Order: sequence, then C-alpha cells, then structure tokens
Amino acid sequence: MNIKIILNLSVLYILCVIHLSCTKSNKDNIGKKGWVIDFIDEFDFFNEKNWQDQLLWVNNEDQCYVRDGRYNTREVSNGTLKLRLISLKYEMKCSTNVSKFGEIHPATRYVSGRLTSKNLQEFTGGRWTARIKLNKAGEVGMFPAWWLLGARNNEPPIQEENENICWPLPGSGEVDIMEHHGQHGGQTGYVGRSILPLGTCEDGGDWWTNQVNLTSSLTEFNEYSVEWNDEDLVFKLNNVEVGRNIGIAKKLLEPMFAILNYAKISNEKMDGIWEMEIDWVKHEKWVN
Repeated sequence: MNIKIILNLSVLYILCVIHLSCTKSNKDNIGKKGWVIDFIDEFDFFNEKNWQDQLLWVNNEDQCYVRDGRYNTREVSNGTLKLRLISLKYEMKCSTNVSKFGEIHPATRYVSGRLTSKNLQEFTGGRWTARIKLNKAGEVGMFPAWWLLGARNNEPPIQEENENICWPLPGSGEVDIMEHHGQHGGQTGYVGRSILPLGTCEDGGDWWTNQVNLTSSLTEFNEYSVEWNDEDLVFKLNNVEVGRNIGIAKKLLEPMFAILNYAKISNEKMDGIWEMEIDWVKHEKWVN
C-alpha cells in the first residue's frame, strides 16, 4: 500500500471519528430535559472558533494585554487553559491597548492575556460555568476574572455593525461570575454581581448594589456559575447556590459573550507569575 493511499485512509478515519463524535453528542441531547449543554470547551487545544484575544485598556489596569500568548501569557496543555500575568525584566510599549477615550496605555513591565468569545460563542440566559483555580491568591493588585458582557458592546474587537452600545447600558450589560480582588479578598474572597447602568454612557455603572461577597478555596479547582432562574440571577459554587441578584434576570435577557482575563490593578511592584487555570467552560440551556 503506497503512502498516498495510507494518508487518504488516515484522513478518512479522522473525519469519521469527528463525525461519529458530533453525531453522538447531538444524539445525547435528543429528548433530554432540564439543563442541556449547548457549548463546551475542554481545552484539548486552543479553539479559534470559541475564543479570540481582546486588547484594550480599562479600569486603569497596570498590565498590557498581548496577542497569541506572547511572553507565555497563554498556554493550552494537559487539557487546561492557563492565562498568566507576567512581570518582565524591562518596560515595553503598549500601543495596542487603548482606552474608550483614545488614551494609549503607558509603557509597562507587566503583560497578560485576555480572551473573549465575542462573535463566536454568545448565548441569551441559560447557565454559564467554568472550572477554575488560581496559583496564588490575596496579593495586592491581583484581579483575575470570569465574566460576561452584552454582545452589542462597543469595545474592541468591533466586528459587527450593531456593536455600538456602551457599557453597561442594555445590550452591553455585565455579569461577573468570579472576580478576585487580591487586596480585599485575601486567600478566599471573590465576588459575583450584575452591574446596573446609572443612566448614560458617561454616568457609568453601579458596581455595589448587586455585589455578592463570596468565598472559596481559590487555589483549588472549583466550578463558578451564573444561572438565569425565572426573574433572578443565581450564583453557584460547585453547583450550590451561594448568592442571588433578585429581579435582575429579565433585565439581562440579551445575547452575552464570555471573558477570561488576568489584570493588575495596582502600581505596586509584582515579581514572578500570577496564573488562572481553566479546566473547561460551558453554557447550558434549559429544556422543558
């Protein structure tokens, strides 16, 4: 058997495996009721159909977001995604990170990764979950986050004509599922919340009214979820309810995309590596 035939047979075999796997997955969902998975990424590889880099400057963050895992800020290995905030030995220019006011991020020695499922994986309501652990917790400036934004958000990348609504107005709403503020959260603290618009773009958002202060073993794997449950947003840790935003769910019935990022929100010196490791991300829909 010549090499060309062997290669063709190999390709056919791989295609058959993929087809059977997809067919099995679809069949598994037929007739199911309750929570049914309609998207999952288990990070066997970096899937560009699910995630893209997001470069911008917000919250007066000290680090520079970079593309394509530059400086080892992003790695997919052993079935998990690692996003890292890294301290360089020198300052680098950060002209690709621009604020909504057109300001360019100043030179910095800190670099990090930020991924979004914008225009790739977007869903209305349902339940989002990610299994996450941190390599460290409680240090000043730490700001890793797992969260959602409305699909019409006008921050980069802008790829559709209707992406013209400023944060956090309807269409560009925000839900934070797991956000760790190292300075205030200590070794175990994180927050979940929905952010209410205060009026216009210039007025910004209300971070505090719906904030739920929570605890977990941050340096161990945990499942962090938010669920649209009738009129409420329900925050869960390892599938157990730990917080609730009452009467908010219907205000956020808009397509939303996911974001995973590691930021630094302090000017204090940091050495070494801060890492957020993600085992998987999934979205589920409720089927009656």
